[in-house]
Amino acid sequence: MDGNNLDELRELIEFLKANEIAEFDMERADLKVRIKFAGEAPAAPAVSALDMAQLSRLMASAGAAAPVAGAAPVAAAVAPAPAVEAPAASVEEKVHEVKSPIVGTFYDSPSPGAPAFVKVGDIVEVGQVLCIVEAMKLMNEIESDVAGEVVKRIASSGQPVEYGQALFAIKAS
Repeated sequence: MDGNNLDELRELIEFLKANEIAEFDMERADLKVRIKFAGEAPAAPAVSALDMAQLSRLMASAGAAAPVAGAAPVAAAVAPAPAVEAPAASVEEKVHEVKSPIVGTFYDSPSPGAPAFVKVGDIVEVGQVLCIVEAMKLMNEIESDVAGEVVKRIASSGQPVEYGQALFAIKAS
């Protein structure tokens, strides 16, 4: 790999970071690249047509014949890897992550404009509805599996979530 290719690869990595794309594959006759960012990543934003055009230009300048099957179109829909639980501030503090049991779209309220099911600082009980994850036009209520105080809402309303992705952090009581 020569210096020009390394510069193009660095530019591609910066583009992927700027657009919060968690994974990317590219393959050409003499080169195969797989980029996967580790750790906690923010929810993947929708990649605009301009961003996709820029990505296509970057791949073309790298001499890529074609990305690995489906890599560019899927890049917009790739959600981040499940978040790694951050170390607790103290040993006594037990923070539990409520994770999505399905792939879908996260909503924090029952309908647009309605108040959220819960907000940071609320005390929740086991079985209390925290949010909705829509999958295939079905609204699935996600309930708390632990009693305690909501310390963080990890997912953003209207954003896609993956199976096992953390949605809320609850300090167990």
